[in-house]
Amino acid sequence: AQKYGIEIAEEEESPEQRQAKDKRQSLFIVNEFAARWFQEQLKETEEGKRIGLSYFKERGLLDHTIEKFQLGYSPEAFAHASSNKQYKDEYLTELGLVSKSEKTGKLYDRFRERVMFPISNPMGKVVGFGGRILGKRKDVGKYINSPESPIYHKSQVLYGMHLAKKAIRDQDLCILTEGYMDVILLHQNGVEHTVASSGTALTVEQVRLIRRFTKNVLMIYDGDPAGIKAAMRGIDI
Repeated sequence: AQKYGIEIAEEEESPEQRQAKDKRQSLFIVNEFAARWFQEQLKETEEGKRIGLSYFKERGLLDHTIEKFQLGYSPEAFAHASSNKQYKDEYLTELGLVSKSEKTGKLYDRFRERVMFPISNPMGKVVGFGGRILGKRKDVGKYINSPESPIYHKSQVLYGMHLAKKAIRDQDLCILTEGYMDVILLHQNGVEHTVASSGTALTVEQVRLIRRFTKNVLMIYDGDPAGIKAAMRGIDI
């Protein structure tokens, strides 16, 4: 309706429903700002190009693929940039974009010095992020993801589904992988009916999402014991 400019007569909403709806909309707006900002840092700053862009190029990604998946880089400046835009601290922390220091009470970047993978819902709205640390820091996890929020429930989301759903329907097949780069590289090579469970065990909700487009799934997981175990659990579901 929004796309074609058609007004929808809305049912009466309680103040609580209206408040929850407005908050969800605000959270989407904050995530969209973050995704654009991370993209700009990757392409337009020296640090982003030197660290983030060089990593993606080393992995064989082309410019149009980086653009398609809205890939980005997070220097240690997001908390400052978002406060300049006057986004609410409450929303920034709830989305996991920033954390608050227990000592000083100041906000700091949760994804600092990481390449960024926006995670979208099937409609293409950014609901969360995955961030991969580069370098040899051992004091932090290799990947961190956005926490659960009113707009992000990881058990219900498949990475890349908004870009893959048409190809899945056309091919009548969904290729299911484990990670972000698996999806991105397969899409770049023309295998666009591919999504990932993004490091989480496959869930019933994710299977139901796939079944909206096809009943056929090809699982391509890592060949190590953990990957085989995850595939067997997924087959059971």
